[in-house]
Amino acid sequence: MANLAKKEARTILGIDPGTNYMGYGVIRTGGTKPELLALGVLDMKKGNDGYEKLKEIFRFTNDLIAQHHPTEFAIEAQFFGKNVQSMLKLGRAQGISIIAALENGLTVAEYAPLKIKQAITGNGMASKEQVAAMLKQYLHIKSEEMPDHLDATDAVAVALCHHFETNRKLPGTKNFKSWSDFARQNQSRVTKGRTRKETEN
Repeated sequence: MANLAKKEARTILGIDPGTNYMGYGVIRTGGTKPELLALGVLDMKKGNDGYEKLKEIFRFTNDLIAQHHPTEFAIEAQFFGKNVQSMLKLGRAQGISIIAALENGLTVAEYAPLKIKQAITGNGMASKEQVAAMLKQYLHIKSEEMPDHLDATDAVAVALCHHFETNRKLPGTKNFKSWSDFARQNQSRVTKGRTRKETEN
């Protein structure tokens, strides 16, 4: 059993790409449930040079990898929108982060926004606020620790989605399709966790 737990221990870096704000989230798995290690954003809102932003994304992604030593890398896939220029910028930002991950020997997993929301909330059309609220409950994030920018919680959602998707394929593990699926199968644990958080607040 100890060897199995050690084998399943993973650190996942999730990225929500962008050229104004790049969200990041790091979780560790292998225990009874995932543990949040870090979350935040790279703020590039004031920058004007698009190429300098790409350089900063590459540097920052490398720094995150050096600091947290992830074993896996997950990123939100580019979605199709009406603004071609915005799509181009987003695609470049995503590609730069992927290159940094590959340069550090990490495998890359991409997830569409709808897939991520479905995995976390059970609803592919959920809002960013709903995703953040579900993560706060599931990972027991204190109110004062919640970030100002939802890009950060979006990145944590990417990492957690990757955990759910890959964990379902591991032998000897339960099949949780989403947090709501987990909640249905673990009602007593969820109730206890909610009571504890309400007491803290």
